[in-house]
Amino acid sequence: MKRMVAFGAVATIVALLAGCGDSGSTSASGRSGAQESGTVSSASDEAAIGEDASAGDESGVDGEEAADSSSGADGQASAGGEPGADGESSADSSQGADRESSAGGSASGETSTVYFTSDISPEGMVAVYEALGWEPSGKVAVKLSTGEPPASNYLRPELIQDLVELVDGTIVECNTAYGGSRAETAMHYQVAEDHGFTAIADFQILDEDGSMSLPMEGGSRLSENLVGAAFGDYDSYLVLSHFKGHAMAGFGGAIKNISIGLGSKEGKCLIHTGGKSSTSPWGGDQTAFTESMAEAGKSVSDYLGDGERIVYVSVLNNISIDCDCDGNPAEPDIHDIGILASFDPVAIDQASIDLAFAAEGSESLQNRVNDRNGLHTLEHAEEIGLGSRTYELVNIDD
Repeated sequence: MKRMVAFGAVATIVALLAGCGDSGSTSASGRSGAQESGTVSSASDEAAIGEDASAGDESGVDGEEAADSSSGADGQASAGGEPGADGESSADSSQGADRESSAGGSASGETSTVYFTSDISPEGMVAVYEALGWEPSGKVAVKLSTGEPPASNYLRPELIQDLVELVDGTIVECNTAYGGSRAETAMHYQVAEDHGFTAIADFQILDEDGSMSLPMEGGSRLSENLVGAAFGDYDSYLVLSHFKGHAMAGFGGAIKNISIGLGSKEGKCLIHTGGKSSTSPWGGDQTAFTESMAEAGKSVSDYLGDGERIVYVSVLNNISIDCDCDGNPAEPDIHDIGILASFDPVAIDQASIDLAFAAEGSESLQNRVNDRNGLHTLEHAEEIGLGSRTYELVNIDD
């Protein structure tokens, strides 16, 4: 699919990266067609032109790579091998409309709001979250990746602590479906402690007591999604994602965090195999895998009040081509960019892709995403109604 961006949007994104943007918002539209001022291809689709998507034959289960993955051989066969009419740009100018139209993700073709700050700090985390104007209800879960030892790029506790405390959240995670330090509950709790998460909040492994089934409506791959058994114990979810590349999915962001990330071991197997097996993650098709991630994500959003009780914050720093499930990731080629927040997981992932692809040094990331056909996750997610790839980027720093 050829996405189009209003003329000047990519330039504005690049200006944001340089800290010199003169506009508080920019519109990236997957359905807009030609604007009066002209159109240009989006950063992500420009990079994808002429690329052949492979089946991800260098990837492993959950995108895991061996310790020497930065050499390029991952060692495992793939398991599915615009400003508004009034011109206002501040976060306050669009909060009300955003809560009405974007909470839970916009329908295909609608415009979602994605908030941006270049301030990667505890204060920046809180500010971009507060721009959403969202009030969680009941018991709050904060979903993140605990990170594989010894040297992954997981979000550091000191960065997220103020925000976690603001929502009075319990940090939650699920066990992995592969080997490593987080495959078993006791070991995973130890990793959470070692990485500092238990020092800032209560922590729970959602699938330590098995799985909970969520129905999947309107999908082509999954009829159900198996999440951790304790998933339903929480009323609201704040999803904190570290945007980066991924050995199997191409990239990891909000959608991966609520699909593979919330899946129990059985659920991860279902996603990896396109719904064919809940006992083995091996032998799936890449297209089925990417579509299953989107469908699993939609089942989570649907369960949480059609997305009313879940929001997303993504941090674009330490952007390696490798996931935080890789304990020895490749060194990042891209400078840190900022933090995004949205009600829409599709829009926030698309904005992350566009910002990262527009950055200097992004060639290796673009290659990884395109080699794994990673953008198809967003395409399918939009098709099934999880959210919209059309978004307005609002810079709260202005």
